Amino acid sequence: MVFENKTVSFIGSGVMAEAMIAGLMNHRLLQPEQVICADALAERGDTLRERYKVRATTDNIEAAEAADVLVLAVKPQAFGQVAQVLHNRAEKATMILSILAGVKIRTIAEGIGNSSVVRAMPNTPAQIGQGITVWTATPQVPEAQRRQAKALLGALGEELFMDEEKYLDMATALSGTGPAYVFLFMEALIDAGVHMGFSRRDAERLVLQTMRGSVEYAAKSGLHPAHLRNQVTSPGGTSAEAIYHMEKGGLRTVIARAVWAAYQHSIKLGGGDIKKPDER
Repeated sequence: MVFENKTVSFIGSGVMAEAMIAGLMNHRLLQPEQVICADALAERGDTLRERYKVRATTDNIEAAEAADVLVLAVKPQAFGQVAQVLHNRAEKATMILSILAGVKIRTIAEGIGNSSVVRAMPNTPAQIGQGITVWTATPQVPEAQRRQAKALLGALGEELFMDEEKYLDMATALSGTGPAYVFLFMEALIDAGVHMGFSRRDAERLVLQTMRGSVEYAAKSGLHPAHLRNQVTSPGGTSAEAIYHMEKGGLRTVIARAVWAAYQHSIKLGGGDIKKPDER
């Protein structure tokens, strides 16, 4: 009942916006007529209207003025242009929810002209309801609207509230970008399987189920990953040999540097000053 008689408008109707819409519909949190999708491409709006029976428009102002909750889901680089159009047009909205990577709460509040802002960082598995979203809110966001934010983001999977905005850039680098790291590792394993002689189809099946089963096992066991790794690493065995070469190749260092670089880039997108690793 958190969205009873409320209109939720999406500015930008890409993959993540659609994931949110699908999740909200699947959880029966909203009726189709309560959702407005605004997108520069009329064809995209037609697609969402056909799939979910929601309202669609190419007019951002129309969507913003009707919104009780306004979701910003455009590219971060497009926010400046969007803000020029929407400034003081979302006065009715009791909450602005942004999923724009790197764009600070202050920038959003000043750009839109509404200080009730929730900033969130979801990730790709949200498309199947298996994501995790880190979020925070300004003090101006009332408790009722925080419940709305929790429900919106919970429709994508798990959600984690943090009381400081700095964690959003960290989450962007760790969980927001995280699926890309996992997919790259999967790709490397599949290629290794093909190199040994498996067909690509069989290598993909082996790697996908190994990844899926390992993650589920880790989640259910409650054990530290190092403990789980030791369980399958016999002295002088094949796992020990493989891990030796991974460590020798600097796998941990490469991962740490990559995540740090993503973190710094998220800060840069928001106009902040980047730091060297030793300045943490």
